[in-house]
Amino acid sequence: MSFQQGLSGLNGAAKSLDVIGNNIANSSTVGFKGSTTQFADVYASSLNGAGGVSAGIGVKVANIAQQFTQGNVEASNNPLDIAINGAGFFRTEASGMVQYSRNGQFSLDKNGFLINAQGAKLTGYGLNANGALVAGAPTPLQIDTADLEPVTTTAVKMELNLDSRSLNPTNSPFNADDPTTYNKQTPMSVYDTLGNPHVLSTYYVKSGPGTWDVYAANDGTEVTNLKVAGAATGTGAAYSAVNTARAAWETATKAVPPVPATIAAALSGYATAASAMVSAAAGTAGATAANQTEITTAATTAAAVPGGTPDEIDAAMAKAIKVPAVPVGKLVFDTNGGLNKVTSTDAGKLAVTLPVFPSTGSENTMPITIDFDGTTQYGTKMSEKKLSQDGYAAGNLQRFTTGADGVILGQYSNGQTKPLGQVILANFTNPNGLEPLGNNAWAESASSGVPLVGTPNSGSFGVLQQSAVESSNVDLTAELVNMITAQRVYQANAQTIKTQDSVLQTLVNLR
Repeated sequence: MSFQQGLSGLNGAAKSLDVIGNNIANSSTVGFKGSTTQFADVYASSLNGAGGVSAGIGVKVANIAQQFTQGNVEASNNPLDIAINGAGFFRTEASGMVQYSRNGQFSLDKNGFLINAQGAKLTGYGLNANGALVAGAPTPLQIDTADLEPVTTTAVKMELNLDSRSLNPTNSPFNADDPTTYNKQTPMSVYDTLGNPHVLSTYYVKSGPGTWDVYAANDGTEVTNLKVAGAATGTGAAYSAVNTARAAWETATKAVPPVPATIAAALSGYATAASAMVSAAAGTAGATAANQTEITTAATTAAAVPGGTPDEIDAAMAKAIKVPAVPVGKLVFDTNGGLNKVTSTDAGKLAVTLPVFPSTGSENTMPITIDFDGTTQYGTKMSEKKLSQDGYAAGNLQRFTTGADGVILGQYSNGQTKPLGQVILANFTNPNGLEPLGNNAWAESASSGVPLVGTPNSGSFGVLQQSAVESSNVDLTAELVNMITAQRVYQANAQTIKTQDSVLQTLVNLR
């Protein structure tokens, strides 16, 4: 017996206690992976030493291996916290250095980047110029807080059932303000080029067995009448007289001091120019001479009101317009109640040019295609089966969520959603070969192999869970038991040294 075995045993037990103590200290550290101490025996032999007659000279620490087993997933109150359930590491960048971590506690910095407590940026896939996710070189994920731009409505999908038992309306011709002149009305919101909402109403008038005339209105005014109302708005030579008169009124109202007589004269000039255009358009659309006179009278009356404006004159003329409504198309059904696309207008896809009046500053018209595919005529109550359109108003970012596949989805005030990026994961052939950096981070090494990068919930990668963290995988009870065991081992090795000392003392005392 020599002191070497006992000394190596003391060192090994001390190292084991160090590892156990580190595990216990980090038992509450998010994403921490516990370690175990692996030992190997030590033998001394000559170059041509013989067989198994050596007693060995002690123990050594062969390796301190981290255990990359799954920790418990616990809920948190931070919506930016993300837990990995399964294999994989978050890929982060700090000062140009790539790091890997299981700690999913993130926050936003002042520039909108997702960072951890050490300031390392979470990486993933970004968006292309069209706003679509594109896989490529991982880049730091930045949350774009810009407003979502509006999209004008160009296509409407309507699936209805028109009651085959319906009779022709009791009154005619069609009048959007008189429910007795149509069988059904279906309103829905649409959006102009600036995202301003408008109400597109479609009206259905049964004109014969299996045949329905379709009329349209914007914000309650039938399309033909609304087109006439907007006849005084526009640009170009045809509108020069009206625009010149409006500019003269604006100049007069901004004069210092303002001259009431000049303002009134300018407003009267606008009424004359605008009513001439609207009256002419009404005549072309089929208005009677009496109605044309009503339009001119409405403009003159509005201009005579003190403090009046061109917009009030436009509104007064719009109320006076009474031109025959023109259907935007016809729907024809076969004897089985299905839409007959051969005899229906535009095969059941009606092209409607919706005027925007009063002007919102957007385009003056909204070309919309209304697709009636799937519309039926059965002997049941009229009902809407599906209504949808492809436009929306501008919106600002309200919140964002991270899905199981890592896609960060922004939710906007207009009800729309948009991907903002995608979190990626990395994995290694030998995770135990990763180089620990501290702060719950590891770096690639020659032993770990190159990282395999991919999206969560694909291949061998785990899934992500928002508002959750992965707790340490340290089993505190087991570590306390291991600590007791290591303590006994330390005491036992100390006892071997004490025994060796006693033996040597005995030899020294020999006479």
